[in-house]
Amino acid sequence: MNPTRGILIAGNWKMNHDQAATRAFAQALKSGLSKSMSEKVQALVFPPMLSLEVAKREFAGTRVRVGAQNVHFEEKGAYTGEVSGGMLKEIGITTTLVGHSERRQYFGETDASVKKRAESHLAQGFEVVLCYGETRAEREAGQTEKVLERQLREGLPSEWNARLVLAYEPVWAIGTGLTASPEQAEEAHAFSRKFLVSRYGAENAARTKILYGGSVTPENVHGLLSQPNVDGGLVGGASLKPEGFLALLNSAGSFF
Repeated sequence: MNPTRGILIAGNWKMNHDQAATRAFAQALKSGLSKSMSEKVQALVFPPMLSLEVAKREFAGTRVRVGAQNVHFEEKGAYTGEVSGGMLKEIGITTTLVGHSERRQYFGETDASVKKRAESHLAQGFEVVLCYGETRAEREAGQTEKVLERQLREGLPSEWNARLVLAYEPVWAIGTGLTASPEQAEEAHAFSRKFLVSRYGAENAARTKILYGGSVTPENVHGLLSQPNVDGGLVGGASLKPEGFLALLNSAGSFF
């Protein structure tokens, strides 16, 4: 973690927490949030679509931001079941998540569609958290860097944007209880940073946050954040309980 970039702890709730659970989560979290939390620690949650408005309302006036797990790349049109950026802006959503491995695995998203969404969302003024990462089979075959290079080359926006955040999430560590060691995470993040230098230049690469996602917990987050190129976490299961999310934020705050 580079102090100049700060730390971002993002909770991806996936298809969990209806409106009542979202309200209860927010109220519990707010009661434990420290007013003295460092400004260099940012908190972000990605509730399911129907809980977004409740989350946005409940977290109003706090330093917890709310993002959407899925947004179409077109601003309107005949896209049954999809939601546009404009619809989300209407309720105050300013961050989107693109390229999550579950979107790739279950809904056919590709590097090309990830790039298309990312560029569209950035053009509409959103902050974009862009996910990428290798499967267990790819890692065991020694293809990690080859896979990451392809996903970054084909999935990143053509132009750098200050609102772009990357999230390296080794697929083999998502929801499995397996976690990349701090050294493994740093190796992938350093490789990604090097790619960003080649794509966007050293200055922009140094300013870009790269989060780690993959069974992040309050117990292992400090070791992960201790690495020079790990700038935060994209957290799944550990973000579903307010006490767990609060512990993650407190651990991040210990660096400042």
